[in-house]
Amino acid sequence: MPLDTAATWSAPGRVNLIGEHTDYNDGLVLPIALPQRTHARVSLRDDGILEVSSTAAPGVVRVPVAQIGPEAPGGWASYVAGVVWALRGAGHDVPGLTVHITSDVPVGAGLSSSAALECSVAAALSDLLGLGLLADDAGRAELGRLCQLAENEVAQAPTGGMDQAIAMRGRAGHALFLDCRDGSARQVPFDPEAHGLRLLVVDTRAKHALVDGQYAARRTACIEAAQTLGVPSLRSADPADVEARLTGTARQRARHVVTEIQRVRECVEALGHGDFARVGATFVASHESLRDDFEVSCIELDTVVDAALGAGAWGARMTGGGFGGSAIALLPAASADAVVAAVAEAFDLRGFDPPTAFFVAPGPGAGADLAERG
Repeated sequence: MPLDTAATWSAPGRVNLIGEHTDYNDGLVLPIALPQRTHARVSLRDDGILEVSSTAAPGVVRVPVAQIGPEAPGGWASYVAGVVWALRGAGHDVPGLTVHITSDVPVGAGLSSSAALECSVAAALSDLLGLGLLADDAGRAELGRLCQLAENEVAQAPTGGMDQAIAMRGRAGHALFLDCRDGSARQVPFDPEAHGLRLLVVDTRAKHALVDGQYAARRTACIEAAQTLGVPSLRSADPADVEARLTGTARQRARHVVTEIQRVRECVEALGHGDFARVGATFVASHESLRDDFEVSCIELDTVVDAALGAGAWGARMTGGGFGGSAIALLPAASADAVVAAVAEAFDLRGFDPPTAFFVAPGPGAGADLAERG
């Protein structure tokens, strides 16, 4: 039975400005936390049972916390249960929980709804158990690491750590320049509206899933390319060696990773100088590499990028794992209506279902819901 009155914590979805498929290659990434959030209403229980429900799924999932693992409970609730498992594995005495989930992070849109779910629960447990891990960046980084472990081992999705890092460590008005090799990060000011620009997210509504084998296949290809080159990861690969020693698909996959890591550096440098035209150029180059070398784009994502650029955007690219999901565009505020209309028209001409478009600005990371903060 519940031990106390429930309270609510939340964590954001994310958009990655640049640095795609680099996180699991020990590379560099530059995500922002979205204003859209997943909310977890949580209370402790005294019976050792995890009970999970959601407005987005029917029924209630119940599992003893001692039995949580890769086979239990399965399904979407594994993202919640995995956090309990990871914290217990780290030596924290996590009892039973009652968890109810609501969210406005689009599911399947490549905006990391799974990490938002995990991190909202992790934030709740940090506070309810008095762990104090939300108090500083080191603690937030540790919670993010445990949430990634939960996703990899219990939900069995082979993602890198970027999504959980930004969900825990995001800051309003900033992007997170994250080094996935050592976990170090710094906040980079990112305020397009102050420069007369806006950041558009377009959910193509094309099917997006990370557990259907395509994402895992890309990750395996990167591991094998690094082994061929004799380096611990593609972060350590020399671009000249990639071209000289790899062939075919292996060369393409590795070339994307090593050039994308460099594009992250270029984007951060451009932001530091307020050079948003150069930022836009890195977006375009990133999309072309993801489309041609890494082959994770799709016709819907390409349509967004082409239509946005044609209507005046300074840059556009797919974001997230690919194979569907969302694209972003950096554009002059004066062109906002024209770009949204151009994307909608392009989808209509191709007979695609209408996309969902919305503007975003960087928001904060996980924590107690504002209405419930002291």
